[in-house]
Amino acid sequence: MQLNMIKLIMPALLLISGNLMAAGDAEKGQALSATCAACHGMDGNSINPIWPSLAGQHEVYLDRQIKLFRDGERENALMTPMVAGLSDQDAADLAAYFSAQKLKMQAANPEQVELGKKIYQGGDQQRNIPACMACHGPTGKGNPLSGYPVVANQHAAYTAIQLRAYKAGFTVKNKDDVNGQVMADVARYMTEEEIDAVSSYIQGLKAAQ
Repeated sequence: MQLNMIKLIMPALLLISGNLMAAGDAEKGQALSATCAACHGMDGNSINPIWPSLAGQHEVYLDRQIKLFRDGERENALMTPMVAGLSDQDAADLAAYFSAQKLKMQAANPEQVELGKKIYQGGDQQRNIPACMACHGPTGKGNPLSGYPVVANQHAAYTAIQLRAYKAGFTVKNKDDVNGQVMADVARYMTEEEIDAVSSYIQGLKAAQ
């Protein structure tokens, strides 16, 4: 049922991802990134695992998320004031810079790999949990055309925080945020143990660089 829903919304996701965005200038983005470094690192690899690494993320995804925070359609007490004054061009430049950086490799907790792999690759059909790789791919590379982000090598702590937020009912306030609704529908059926395990497994995935 969940997989069928994902297939039905794919055209809408393609439309969302196809929204016009300014061509980003990575060099200008690097200059702007100084204010992002405290949380996300100068090269987009965050040191604190509760903050996401941005290096190697899809450019169109980063551009959209920056604008959602800026426009108040995605809420975060730290992010909102940081991006409040950015123009569309600034968002595009930052997205171009961080997407061009190389994501540092991490590892999964060996004790959580079995369960994490089971959920990521196969889900649980009886509980309406689709396989994570149905959207994010077998290596966690995502799909920029459909708006699915790179998840491979993301900090397990950050991923777990996001999954718990979705489980609690978080969605972006923008009515066109189909991805957020899909994630909320998926995460609400996951146990705490499954959230931790799949987050750790994702941290150890090696997407093509």
